[in-house]
Amino acid sequence: MRRFYARRRVSILAALSGLIASVALFNAPTASAALPTPVSASTARSYLATLTVATEDRTGYDRDLFNHWITISGTCNTRETVLKRDGTNVVTSSACAATSGSWYSPYDGATWTAASDLDIDHLVPLAEAWDSGADSWSSATRQAFANDLTRPQLIAVTDNVNQSKSDQDPATWMPSVTSYRCTYVRAWVQVKYYYDLSVDSAEKSALTSYLASC
Repeated sequence: MRRFYARRRVSILAALSGLIASVALFNAPTASAALPTPVSASTARSYLATLTVATEDRTGYDRDLFNHWITISGTCNTRETVLKRDGTNVVTSSACAATSGSWYSPYDGATWTAASDLDIDHLVPLAEAWDSGADSWSSATRQAFANDLTRPQLIAVTDNVNQSKSDQDPATWMPSVTSYRCTYVRAWVQVKYYYDLSVDSAEKSALTSYLASC
């Protein structure tokens, strides 16, 4: 009889565990609040070692030379696509505008419930790309860079944090959330490597230092 009750108790506990797991799964976020996972720190270090070190030159830069926020699918442009990707429980209108949802900004640790509080950051800024090689690109390549959803180049973040970052590189600006800095520099190097962009000496020094701690 004791064995019967013991087995029944185990069965009940197992059923409760299954129910808890099901509830947890049901309540899990339906969107990943992250940009595409960047390469590992060791790969980033090897990439960085191959990047050309050169002085930056902004001659002739104009943001309009990078055609950004193009149509990605249906009525959704690049900005709206990233908002849907990086948010949780995002609801959109027929025009693909985010009308509700929740967004976590990994740069500063803030959470927002209005899409208007977010910018889509070009992790490697457009001006920085121009300074380090994009001035010689075709219009099609600049458009691909400005709307790249495959590499870790676009991410939804607090608008005024993005505006504070502006076109700075890791030598002068880094996310205030220190635990995110390793992800940030790995992504930075991956993007620069993929697009064959150069780094200046201060930028390379900063990247080397941060990657050494990853």
